[in-house]
Amino acid sequence: MKFKEYKGLDLAGLAADVLAEWDSDDTFHKSISTREGHPTFVFYEGPPSANGMPGIHHVMARTIKDVFCRYKTQQGYLVHRKAGWDTHGLPVELGVEKKLGITKEDIGKKISIEEYNRTCREAVMEFKGVWEKLTRQMGYWVNMDDPYITYDNKYIESLWWLLKQLYEKGLLYKGYTIQPYSPAAGTGLSTHELNQPGCYRDVKDTTVVAQFRIRNPKPEMTGWGTPYFLAWTTTPWTLPSNTALCVGPKIDYVAVRTYNPYTGEKQTVVLAKALLYAHFNRKAEGLALDAYKPGDKLVPFEVVGEYKGPELVGMEYEQLLPWVKPIEVDEQGTWHDASAKAFRVIPGDYVTTEDGTGIVHIAPTFGADDANVARAAGIPSLFMLTRKGETRPMVDLTGKFFLLDELDEQFVRECVDVEAYREYEGRWVKNAYDPQFTVDGRYDEKAAQAAESLDIYICMRLKTAGKAFKIEKHVHNYPHCWRTDKPVLYYPLDSWFIRSTAAKERMIELNRTIRWKPESTGTGRFGKWLENLNDWNLSRSRFWGTPLPIWATEDRSEMKCIGSIEELMQEIERSIAAGVMKENPFPHFKVGDMSAENYSTQNIDLHRPYVDSIVLVSSKGEPMRREPDLIDVWFDSGAMPYAQLHYPFEHGGDYFRTVYPADFIAEGVDQTRGWFFTLHAIATMLFDSVAFRNIISNGLVLDKNGNKMSKRLGNAVDPFDILSTYGPDATRWYMISNSQPWDNLKFDRDGVDEVRRKFFGTLYNTYSFFALYANVDGFTGREEEVPVERRPEIDRWIISLLNTLVKNVTESLENYDPTPAARAIQEFVGENLSNWYVRLNRKRFWGGGMTEDKLAAYQTLYTCLETVSKLAAPFAPFMMDRIFRDLNAVSGRHTESSVHLSTYPKADERLIDSSLEEMMSLAQRVSSMVLALRRKVSIKVRQPLTKILIPVLDPAMARHIDAVRNLILNEVNVKELELIEQTTGIITKRIKPNFKTLGPKYGKYMKQIAALTAQFSQERIAEIESAPESVLEIDGQQIVVTPADFEITSEDMPGWLVASEGKLTVALDITLTDELRAEGVARELINRIQNIRKDSGFEVTDKIRVEIEQQEFVLPALKSFADYIASQTLAVEIEGVPSPSGEFVVESEVDEQPVRIAVTKI
Repeated sequence: MKFKEYKGLDLAGLAADVLAEWDSDDTFHKSISTREGHPTFVFYEGPPSANGMPGIHHVMARTIKDVFCRYKTQQGYLVHRKAGWDTHGLPVELGVEKKLGITKEDIGKKISIEEYNRTCREAVMEFKGVWEKLTRQMGYWVNMDDPYITYDNKYIESLWWLLKQLYEKGLLYKGYTIQPYSPAAGTGLSTHELNQPGCYRDVKDTTVVAQFRIRNPKPEMTGWGTPYFLAWTTTPWTLPSNTALCVGPKIDYVAVRTYNPYTGEKQTVVLAKALLYAHFNRKAEGLALDAYKPGDKLVPFEVVGEYKGPELVGMEYEQLLPWVKPIEVDEQGTWHDASAKAFRVIPGDYVTTEDGTGIVHIAPTFGADDANVARAAGIPSLFMLTRKGETRPMVDLTGKFFLLDELDEQFVRECVDVEAYREYEGRWVKNAYDPQFTVDGRYDEKAAQAAESLDIYICMRLKTAGKAFKIEKHVHNYPHCWRTDKPVLYYPLDSWFIRSTAAKERMIELNRTIRWKPESTGTGRFGKWLENLNDWNLSRSRFWGTPLPIWATEDRSEMKCIGSIEELMQEIERSIAAGVMKENPFPHFKVGDMSAENYSTQNIDLHRPYVDSIVLVSSKGEPMRREPDLIDVWFDSGAMPYAQLHYPFEHGGDYFRTVYPADFIAEGVDQTRGWFFTLHAIATMLFDSVAFRNIISNGLVLDKNGNKMSKRLGNAVDPFDILSTYGPDATRWYMISNSQPWDNLKFDRDGVDEVRRKFFGTLYNTYSFFALYANVDGFTGREEEVPVERRPEIDRWIISLLNTLVKNVTESLENYDPTPAARAIQEFVGENLSNWYVRLNRKRFWGGGMTEDKLAAYQTLYTCLETVSKLAAPFAPFMMDRIFRDLNAVSGRHTESSVHLSTYPKADERLIDSSLEEMMSLAQRVSSMVLALRRKVSIKVRQPLTKILIPVLDPAMARHIDAVRNLILNEVNVKELELIEQTTGIITKRIKPNFKTLGPKYGKYMKQIAALTAQFSQERIAEIESAPESVLEIDGQQIVVTPADFEITSEDMPGWLVASEGKLTVALDITLTDELRAEGVARELINRIQNIRKDSGFEVTDKIRVEIEQQEFVLPALKSFADYIASQTLAVEIEGVPSPSGEFVVESEVDEQPVRIAVTKI
């Protein structure tokens, strides 16, 4: 049997063939079944949502995951890889709304909740087939046969069980607080959603320093126009809801006489002393107040009073925009005007003088800090009263001012200035919320920004009324919804919370036990997040998601949290018995039957609206209705370690402990405060455990210019196009080797192609070389092994290097750092195996019988190819399996049918010879430097040269170079190599300080060191270069330096070229004699003849006759080197003739001179 020989490198076609073999052999499932009973390596798959198309970044994330799962499988671990689908949440709902052409307000009116949720269930799997295709095509092994699906009833039942545990621990509570709210999405958001990457953005908004007229001014504030407090806001639309002003207890304030810069009116204003010159021009200081005329560029000012913050507390001011009076509602539900308690100055520790005026405008309905300080000071919030009797902020949940028709009539009569308010009713507080700027589901951000905003409108009205001191555009950081890309509001909401702050210290403690890659994400982005943790807002006022399993009486005096379907059934039966419900909506469900059929939606559905129709009964016989909220979709995914198993109803006990916690997870950095947090939070609060032990948080995949990819910008990359063009192996290898997973990857398809050519092309050529000659010689890999100690030094070197490679790759993968591993394999194959071992040993494979030396060469190359195929299999699963299978098909060394079922290589320390590796590395470095010098003066490698000089700094270096002297000379085609100990008079060296190393140690002496170094003689430079340490005397001080503290270079000598690399210096004699030129021409002729043999289809053993045109430049070569040419080309006759003739006649050239060559097979 012969080794398979390939016909061209087609990685995409190769992958398709291997994929078909995996399918027919059921290789993936065998990778699990063959490891049954082995130790487990637990991996959790972060679930994607199939309602959108996969991108190139998904190939990156899945490659990282696949590398480690394949690696651990090869190490013998049982690695279950359950796929998952994330099926709930905003992305799904917003996509369906766009598809149906509806908004959230239409649900339950134009379309029933039942129909809407059915559409969501269908839409969420719209691209499931595309995702499965990508998964297969890229070679990501994950069990798609039995995925966990977050909308599945079993999954939801587990979520309910977890929520009940939190409820019973007192970690689930309801609170009325100011929450981030997305009008565009129609729901509140948690703080971790608000902290997704890119949610906080710099925006340019219209800001105003508003003037609040003081009712009871202090004496210094009178006598010059109207007295005002100055307060700055970036959200002028909140000014109608102002009910207080806040000052800092430790801040100094001043009263300033001046003029309004817009109206020219006299006024006395109060602001923080530290911000005086932020609002007043220093050039106007000292100008006479009386000399000012309206329109003057410099507005004069004079400080007339100074106060501490507490001195201003309690002062009153007039309502800035008196459209609506603040109200309070008593315990009986009766409301009354609360204006008398409002419009006062109150203290607040959070007030700063970093910007603004040092006086903060307080609108308690639109800011958490505002609400807290107002509550502490007894300041009422400005609420509207709706026709339903509900108190609501001035802005409704869609982001616009309430319409008058929506408000309670008595409230409007007694508390609303209808004439003033009518102008603003129904106005959108941000243009982003206005439907006119969202057409066919697409938000026109440019048009929204170009249109006049409500902020500008209010500012212009304040300016006209003399209530604005400064209006300007200001860039500030503002949060946006992670799914709609539109700004959020801070809004008072009734929400259910998880008291995650109760476990904050334990979360921090457990986080320190997790190995984060990179570590900085664990201590920084994630660690700092935990240190500043807020309670988790669990509520979502949406329709498609996991319903909150809490039922309550109308007065909320009794609540029940349901933790299982069995418990729900029991409660339904109690309700039926009490006459509250008439029948069980799920009559066919059988408690205790865990079959998929029993849990199908034919028997039960735990979504809305079905659970909404369930009314339970309290201990007092009162009806209990479900709290209408859904839960945060991040709870769904964070609960996957348990819910994917239907824990605790199935797979509990000892089994659960074998699959929890995860040994490894990996997702994008955007999940740091999403999935990573929710996994960690649930595990800590309910299991006092980590959810994962090792984690890679991978960076973004950007375009080649470093820009974020998007369809809008036209720079998005189609993953299927890349995989089909370059093959999955090259794509995966590029992504892993180009940069470390946690760094952002600038994706460049030219880079993928380079990997395909350089790494996979080189490996392909190396295997092809092996297969070609092994088949000629009948080598099978079944021969008795030549002991390593009897093999030539170069064999022992590559075997040593191979085992060092295995050791280093394993160490990198154990450290969850795949990039150095891939790069090391790539360097081994390209620089060492192909470019050095195979190239230098080609003659051992050519012609002759199977000597022990030739057998050793075959066995060594076979071992390298087989080991590389196993070592690189996790990275490039297709080609490595192809090579492994094709080698094993002949050698029969392995019973496993696939490399992915084989055992990962282990380094044999006995075969590692560091001294030999160092010696060969020195040969490679010297050769590389000499070849670079040749290129510098365009002298081809086939042109022999006379001599290399190498200065040696120590005996070990001399021994190493001596041992590889002949190898170097053959490699670089030079006749002689001379080692010299004294370079003085031969090589001139230059030296200068290395500021990077010397600076941190001797910064204050750097000038003196530089001056001293400039005076070093050649002898002193040689001493510095050869000694491990040297002592310099600077200003009477002795300082210790090493060769690394200096940059030492060499200068060329006449007739020589000199190069240095670290401690190594080589000098090359570039003088060409006639004899050297003739030998060079002979070598060029050998090359041309060998090319003719190859192009003519000759076998490697065919003998030939050669005729060469008698050109003048050819004759010396033919005269002196005819026998050499013949021996190298298997020619029985070499003859120079005026007009060559034969079987194949070729017009060739040597050194840019034409020459005809004829070759005839004998």
